[in-house]
Amino acid sequence: MQHGRRIFPAALIAAALLFSPAGAETDIRTAAVADYIEANVRPWLDEPAIINAILAQNGAHARLGKAGIEMLDARWQAELSSPTRPMIDAQLSNPLSLYLKDRQRAAEGVITEIFVMDNRGLNVGQSDVTSDYWQGDEAKWQKSFEGSILYIEEAGRDESTQLMQSQASLPIRDPKTGAVIGAITIGINLDAL
Repeated sequence: MQHGRRIFPAALIAAALLFSPAGAETDIRTAAVADYIEANVRPWLDEPAIINAILAQNGAHARLGKAGIEMLDARWQAELSSPTRPMIDAQLSNPLSLYLKDRQRAAEGVITEIFVMDNRGLNVGQSDVTSDYWQGDEAKWQKSFEGSILYIEEAGRDESTQLMQSQASLPIRDPKTGAVIGAITIGINLDAL
């Protein structure tokens, strides 16, 4: 183990590579993203701002069923094209979102977005607006939360920014119990690595 940096477990890199298309370029990109996440993101995943926000939302949503999840997601998506956005504005100004915006700024262009999800796949906080509020039906949440692994999506060029990026998602554990309580997705600008 190097001072100040954990070595990324080979099993997790292998798991991440399983979810990426074959090819040397993809393997190099996946390894670079995994190394960046291990060195620059994992050290702050047990911050109280993250853990407390997830635990609070898990408690608040403990009885939320599928219909309630779909209603929240539909409201979020409707607000995306509305001049008034109370749900989105409240989410983007909550303490966790402000913390994530600071983490994104500190990454100096390497991180393009960050969002934290609860144990249902609902956003808890994010650095920027996401296209939906519920991520629970997507591989990023399913693989990271339910599978408890680092999941790195195939790289692609973002149409709006023209940056080559990939999303990395990993579980967030309660530091007291070790239980997976949520997940985080980080957009990585591959051109900046």
